[in-house]
Amino acid sequence: MFKGLITNNMAEKVFDLLNEMKIEPNQFTFTVLFNACAAFNNDRIMKIGKKLLAEMPENYLNNNITLTSAINMLMKFGDVESAERIFGSIKTKDIITYGAMMKGYVGNGMSEKALTLFEQIDIELDYVTYIIVFNACAQLCNNQAMKIGTKLLAKMPENYRNDNIISTSAIDMLMKFGDVKRAEQTFRSIKAKDAATYGALMNGYNLNNEPWKCFKILEEMNQKDITPDDSTWKILIGACSKSGMLHHCQHIMDQIPLNIQNNIQIQNSLIDMWGKCGLIEKAKNIFDLLVDRDTITYNAMINAFGLNGLGTQAVELYREMPNNLRNHISHICVLNACSHAGLLHEARTIFNEISLKTQSINNTMVDCLSRLFMFDEAQKLIDDYEKTNTPSIVMYMSLLSGARNNRNRNLSEKIYKRMKILFPNDKESLASGVVLLSNIYSSLGEHQEAKNFRSNQIEELGVKVKVGLSWTEIKGQIVQLKAHDHSHPQSAEIYAKIDRLKSKAIENGFIFDSSWITRPLNENETNESVLCGHSELLVIALQLIQEPVPKRIQVVKNLRVCGHCHEFTKVIAKIEQCDIVVRDANRIHHFYPNGQCSCQDHF
Repeated sequence: MFKGLITNNMAEKVFDLLNEMKIEPNQFTFTVLFNACAAFNNDRIMKIGKKLLAEMPENYLNNNITLTSAINMLMKFGDVESAERIFGSIKTKDIITYGAMMKGYVGNGMSEKALTLFEQIDIELDYVTYIIVFNACAQLCNNQAMKIGTKLLAKMPENYRNDNIISTSAIDMLMKFGDVKRAEQTFRSIKAKDAATYGALMNGYNLNNEPWKCFKILEEMNQKDITPDDSTWKILIGACSKSGMLHHCQHIMDQIPLNIQNNIQIQNSLIDMWGKCGLIEKAKNIFDLLVDRDTITYNAMINAFGLNGLGTQAVELYREMPNNLRNHISHICVLNACSHAGLLHEARTIFNEISLKTQSINNTMVDCLSRLFMFDEAQKLIDDYEKTNTPSIVMYMSLLSGARNNRNRNLSEKIYKRMKILFPNDKESLASGVVLLSNIYSSLGEHQEAKNFRSNQIEELGVKVKVGLSWTEIKGQIVQLKAHDHSHPQSAEIYAKIDRLKSKAIENGFIFDSSWITRPLNENETNESVLCGHSELLVIALQLIQEPVPKRIQVVKNLRVCGHCHEFTKVIAKIEQCDIVVRDANRIHHFYPNGQCSCQDHF
C-alpha cells in the first residue's frame, strides 16, 4: 500500500496509513517510508523521517538499499551532514549508494563535493552515475568540471550513447561549458531524439547567445513530427526574447497550441517576450486578459514597462500589485524602471519602504543614483552597505558608468583603483572598468593615454574585451554586423547610405561629438567616419537600403548604445520619418519620427 500510494503520487496518504500500522516495520517498509518522506520537505515530514531513522533496528544498518533511501531522504531535507555520516558508516558501498550521495550534493548546490566523491569511485559505473556527474559538471562549470565531464563523455560506453536521458544531460553540460560544436555533435549522434533532447540543444543555444538557431531546430522537429512540450515552447519563447525580432516572436506565437498558450507560465513568458522586443501593447494585452495573475506575471509586466522607458506605468503597476505577491524581484524591476526613467523621488520612496534590502536591490538603487550623477549619495549607500556586507562589484560598475557619462576623471580613477583592490579576481568586470575609464580619457582628448592604459590593463588582466555586435532581421534571416564591418555583400551601399545620412544630418545642424571617439584617428579617417561606423548605424543603414520607406526598423545590440549613436539615431528617425527601435544591453530605445527617444536621454 505504501509503495502503491507513492507510485500514484499520493505519498501524503502514506503517513495517515502509517499511524494505523500496529506491527513493527521491516527493512523494506523503512525503505519505502524514507522514499515517501523524500517526496516532501516540511517540518512534520522531516520530524517523522528522522524519528523513523533513529528508531530503525541496528541490524538494518547494514542494508545498502535501506541506507541509500535514508541518504536520499536526508539530502532532500538539506541535512547533508547526517547523510554524510550514514554514507561513511557503510562498509561496502555500491554504485547506487555513491549515486544517492552525489545526487544529494548536486541537489544542495555542492557539485564540487559530488565530483570529489566521483573521483574516489573504483567500481563500475551505471547509467545513472553518468547523468548525475554530467549534471554536477554543468552546475559547477569550472576547469575541474570541464576536465571530468569531457573525459567521462569520451570514455562512455557505446550502449549509453543512445540513451536520451544521458545524452540530454551531456548536451546540457557541454552547452554550459560553451562547447556548442561538441554539443551539436552529441545531438546529431542520437538516433531517436525526443522533445527533451531538442529542448536541451535549444536551451544551450540561448545560453550561448545563438537564439536564432532554435528556430531552425523547431523546423526540424516539425519535419520529424516531434511535438514540442510546454518546456520546449518556453525555451522557444526565450529564444524570441533574446533575438528581439518581431517576425520570430509572431512566427512562434502563431504555432503555440491554444491550450498551451493558456498556461500561466507560457503567458508570463509571452509578456516578457513582447516587452523585450519593444511591443509593450501586446505584453499589456496578455497581462490584462490574465485573471489569476501571480508574482511572475506582475514582475514581467513591470520589467517590460521599465525596459521600454515607461517608468511611471511601472511604478503605478507596482503600487497596484498585492503586497503578498511582491518579492525582491518586484522591487528590483520597479527600481530599475525608475532608474531608466530618471524617477529619483519614486525610487527613493520605494527603496525606503523595502524592509529587507538584498544586495541586488542596493545594486539597483546605486545604479539609479549614479545615472543621475548623485555620486555622493550613491557612495554613502555603498559605504553603509559595506558596514555589514561584502562589497558588490555591480555597485562600483554603476558608479563608474555614471562617472564616465559625467566625464568625471578623478572620480572614475578613484573607483577603478578601489575595484582593483576589492575585486582582484573579477577579471571580466575589471576589463569593463578599463574600457569605461579609457573612454573617459578619450572623451577628454587624451587618446594616447587612453590607448596605453587600455592595452596595459587588458594585457595584465589577460581577458578579451567584448566585441560590439548589432543584428536585425532581413527577409526572415538574422544579419549581424560589428563596428566598421565590410563583410556584408552590400557593404558599399551601406556606407554610401551612411554618407547620405551624414550629409542630411549636417544640413539639419547636427554636430558630430568627437568626445565619443575612443581611439586616435587613423590615416584617411575623420571624426564622422569613425563615429558613423558603429555597428547599430550600419544595421540601420542596411535596413533602409532593403526598405527605403520603412515604418519600423528594429535593431538589437549586445553593448550599450554610445551617446553619439543615440543622438544620430534620433536624427535618422526624423529624416526617414520612421520608428527605430534599438535594444541595447540595458534597455529599449524607441526613436520616433519627431526626433525624440522614449528614454528621454536617461541612458
